[in-house]
Amino acid sequence: MSASLTTTFDPIELEILWQSLIATVNEQARALQRAAFSPIVREAGDLANAVFDRRGRMVAQAVTGTPGHINSLAIGAANMLDEYPVDSLKPGDILITNDPYKTAGQLLDVTVLVPAWRHGKVIAFFGSTIHHTDVGGYGIGAGGRDVFEEGLWIPISRLMVGNDQGQPERNEDVWKFILANVRQPDHMAGDLHAQMASGEVGAQRLATLCESYNLDDIEALADEIITRSEKATRDSIKELPAGSYDASAVLDLADGSRIDICCSVQVDPDAGEIVVDYEGTSEASPWGINVVKNYTHAYTTFTVRSVLNPDIPNNHGSLAPIRVEAPEGSIVNAVSPQPGTARHVVGMFLPNALLKALAQVRPDDAMAEGSGAVWTMQVNGNYPDGSPFITAMFTYAGGVGARATKPGLDACSYPTGVSAVPIEVVEASAPIRFRRKALRPGSGGSGRQSGGLGQVIEFSVDTEKPWQLNAVTSRLAEPPQGVFGGQPGGAGAFLVNGEAVQTQARITLGGDDVVRLELPGGGGYGTPDA
Repeated sequence: MSASLTTTFDPIELEILWQSLIATVNEQARALQRAAFSPIVREAGDLANAVFDRRGRMVAQAVTGTPGHINSLAIGAANMLDEYPVDSLKPGDILITNDPYKTAGQLLDVTVLVPAWRHGKVIAFFGSTIHHTDVGGYGIGAGGRDVFEEGLWIPISRLMVGNDQGQPERNEDVWKFILANVRQPDHMAGDLHAQMASGEVGAQRLATLCESYNLDDIEALADEIITRSEKATRDSIKELPAGSYDASAVLDLADGSRIDICCSVQVDPDAGEIVVDYEGTSEASPWGINVVKNYTHAYTTFTVRSVLNPDIPNNHGSLAPIRVEAPEGSIVNAVSPQPGTARHVVGMFLPNALLKALAQVRPDDAMAEGSGAVWTMQVNGNYPDGSPFITAMFTYAGGVGARATKPGLDACSYPTGVSAVPIEVVEASAPIRFRRKALRPGSGGSGRQSGGLGQVIEFSVDTEKPWQLNAVTSRLAEPPQGVFGGQPGGAGAFLVNGEAVQTQARITLGGDDVVRLELPGGGGYGTPDA
């Protein structure tokens, strides 16, 4: 590419460069999944990968990943560069953190940022956030009483430090602190190396792209992509009717507690902006289900953009016209030391309220309530020789709400998009035995379009010793509601030996105990006889 085209791009060349950038970050994601130790990353795709410019703006994301991780990473990378400015870095430096209030809201989600260099200057960053099997502490459950009990907090640090030859070397003190505080240090180290290697893959591919098109950096390209994305998003908002559209949804938990999510979607077509305000939402919970603002912002922007114009690339530009406001200290804007390991149970529920508000603006694009958050399980105990076993988080999804022209999807993990870890993989990681896994007949709400079905799972653990279950479930009393006359789906059930579990905390079970999960079905759309 000629030098002049570093500031001006014709449409064909811009499309080629854009597709090349997407291919680059997708290859980064594939490399991470291939190398990861954790099944939740390798099998389920519980991760995020993105490329950022020198200013810390997300330019492009991989197609694989969850909205909560990706859009939290979009903010988290900028927070990391606030602490380690780009010009303070040297070749070989790699940054790390799991600070929940600056990134994705839980200590198990670790973010690694790998700089890409060209001609002695940082030209981009390749970031990844993945769910690690273990960071010490409580595990993947809601029972931690504060963030410090939930696990190891890694402040924004240099994981690798560049040597005199510009090659990365371990920051030994950081590695010692991390690996000394986890139950499976080999798995933790393996996943960290997978994150770094995937970032290096992205950096190498970007170097090839720049060489092929004679680009010294990607600043002009990033400006063009981000500017176009922001304009397209604002143009979509300008087509909406002005007004404030309010809605709410109710989430209940195993201990009987109730959470009210209230939102107001304020559309300003003149400015091309949308503000989503969560005033009136429940206060923070004593359980570890509190959501930091980054994660609230992530699922809010995902939902709004899904209805608004999902074809616009997801980056700094397309996110800019959507602002999120939430009362500090509420369950959707947690502050330290409020716990949040199971923040997904509330974060993934937010679209149920938001879609009801947006249905008042675009009813044909509306969707009935679905099961919301995936149900997460983690099992740990000891083998007969006393050695420990701990499963990575494995998840199950209920039914999705119906839409105007289509029924809801069965057992599909909207809005997160993660896949279920195959039962064979879970059974290989620990002495777990699955007895049943099937769709749940009749759990979808009826309507002109019916809601998606939930599913039933039964499992036990083959052990003579006590074992522990961290389970995060929801919607056990308040079923997913239908819209425009559609009927509600079936509520869920969390049972052990046929008895309802009534706590959010970790429970201790034995080898004869059978866990049964009955996941909710989605609500229906429209009156059944219409």
